[in-house]
Amino acid sequence: MSGARRGYAAAAEKLKLSLVLPHQALFTSADVVQVNISAATGDMGILAEHVPSIEPLRPGVVEVIEATGEAPKKFFVSGGFATVHPNNLLTINAVEAAPLEDIAPEAVRANLAEAEKVLAGNGSEADKMEAEIESEVYTAIQFALQK
Repeated sequence: MSGARRGYAAAAEKLKLSLVLPHQALFTSADVVQVNISAATGDMGILAEHVPSIEPLRPGVVEVIEATGEAPKKFFVSGGFATVHPNNLLTINAVEAAPLEDIAPEAVRANLAEAEKVLAGNGSEADKMEAEIESEVYTAIQFALQK
């Protein structure tokens, strides 16, 4: 049997990553080996030759494994979209992102407790909806920090 076959991406193959926020670009067409995302349908790893797709992101970690062999870079994103384009291009548009190592666990615990207090209280429906979102995000951050 001759011809090309699709398989696990070879180490020599690179993915061009652009990770952008409304106010800045964290990566712009950077050569990376793999990107792991928290998609709405579940966690997934993206390598070169990935099938084109659009994935909504849930609050969670975007892990970038660069070709340099350095430790992976981990960012907590509040949500957004990952678009896998043909020709090994990946664009991630996120509303907010922060390096995981910059997040203080104590602040996360305090903010989560405050959101849960609002949810349990007699606040307005709008306050409770906002607290529900905050609770979801802070719970996801807390989970990411425990890994």
